[in-house]
Amino acid sequence: METTLTRERIEACTRSGGWPNKTLGDYLDRAVAAAPRKVAAVDAAHRHTYEDLARLADRIAHGLQALGLGPGTAVACQLPNWTELLLMILAADRLGAPLTPIPPIYRANELRFILGLLEAPVLVIPETFRNHAYVPMVGGLRAELPRLEHVFVARGTPGEGMRPFADLAGTAWEARPGRRALPGADPNAVCEVIFTSGTTGEPKGVMHTANTILAIVLPLVERLRFTDRDVVLMASTIAHQTGYLYGMTLPLVLGARLVWLDVWNAAEAARLIEAEGCTYTMGATPFLQDLTYTPALAQHNISALRLFISAGASIPRKLVRDARENLRCAISAGWGMTENGLVSCNGLEDPEDKVCGTDGRPLPGMELAVVNDGDRPQAAGVEGHLLVCGAAQFVGYFKRMEYTRQCHTADGWFRTGDRAVLDAEGYVSITGRSKDIIIRGGENIPVAEVENLLFAHPKVAQVAVVAMPDPRLQERACAFVIPKRGETVTLAEITAYLEARQVAKYKWPERLEVVTEFPTTPSGKIQKFRLRQAVAEKLGQDLAR
Repeated sequence: METTLTRERIEACTRSGGWPNKTLGDYLDRAVAAAPRKVAAVDAAHRHTYEDLARLADRIAHGLQALGLGPGTAVACQLPNWTELLLMILAADRLGAPLTPIPPIYRANELRFILGLLEAPVLVIPETFRNHAYVPMVGGLRAELPRLEHVFVARGTPGEGMRPFADLAGTAWEARPGRRALPGADPNAVCEVIFTSGTTGEPKGVMHTANTILAIVLPLVERLRFTDRDVVLMASTIAHQTGYLYGMTLPLVLGARLVWLDVWNAAEAARLIEAEGCTYTMGATPFLQDLTYTPALAQHNISALRLFISAGASIPRKLVRDARENLRCAISAGWGMTENGLVSCNGLEDPEDKVCGTDGRPLPGMELAVVNDGDRPQAAGVEGHLLVCGAAQFVGYFKRMEYTRQCHTADGWFRTGDRAVLDAEGYVSITGRSKDIIIRGGENIPVAEVENLLFAHPKVAQVAVVAMPDPRLQERACAFVIPKRGETVTLAEITAYLEARQVAKYKWPERLEVVTEFPTTPSGKIQKFRLRQAVAEKLGQDLAR
């Protein structure tokens, strides 16, 4: 895999202490040595100790090796927050094979693109999850994916040409004479390719190494004082960096216990906090909002919870205050990206104005800069384009190195596409986005992809999709459409059109505005900020009626 990683960066990050030159497997082995029978992972169906995880991960790694996989061979998993996904990640680490976790909400359209680009020979899926049948979906795609040789099905019945997950994790792969040693992972080799939707209309495969991942996680341990006594509750999918980094990697590094929710439910979260003694969780703004206001708080003792980190979308400052009062725990607002994890967050002793008014300050090893259109630094308190650099930065977009280079300045700073203000003390406040993207409850909606699809609708002449405010999810998608002459179009027709093309439901517009023209610049570009203003005003009028 071609990356941006250079010998100079490796030496600099190692010399600074930003890169520990360890892998996930190293931390698993350390946890097993320290407390083999400690409960490591809890999901709705299983409780596994660290000793269990190591044994099962080794079996799966040998099973994958028997299929011909080894260092550099990609493995893909489209699984919910089940222990099977954790085991696949650990097994891939034992092999030195990069793993791609795919969000369960993705459908055939997204899967076709990701698997086609990745060329992974192995995919692991559930039979069903949240009333969606994955076996026929993947079965229908296999003719278009000639490199996909092996499909394994967890917690269900395989389809034709597929095999049960137990075939990988079975006792057939226990230690036996003549079994080849597992190669292990290189801390500077790509271990994760995680796809994130951007503004280009296609998901981008963000590549991370063990060193860049640990450079994201380890500084957070120090700032927020995590220990092996913490119990992590994670409902964000492991197929997002929030779940991967802070619901999987963090507890593994600590030797702590991980408790997974595969479907978010605030009442169930409150129950688990009490039952498992969960001390920390992290999620997008809707998760914080739901837990803060759930009536279930009156029915459960959640006093064990000491910390909630919220990132992924802007957090209303009132919500931060209400959450601190209702949950009686520290709230840490943060900012980051798939490309670099949590770059900034508030500390446990930050003053009230910083917790409720900023997105924190950079973690050790990371730097932020706010610049003008000419890449010149802005003064403290002046808004501009946000740049970032540091040890936690990714090592490139998979098979898109030219695009990777375009996203960096000449001296190596990453252009985030966000706009922000840095105060005199180094705290950052995100003010908006330069990138044309909608964040719906922490899920990125790639506007260009949806617009490209709707532009092909037989009744649509022009379309522009923009964000509209939402009190819970922060943003939803609104489609402004100019119909073709003599045609009318409805929201139901648009959503049916996207459903027929197997587009994930969270990307569908949830409001339609039919117009006769778009506001444009002199050069003909649509002024989307004016469309956002228009729909926000209409929503306000609707509420006032």
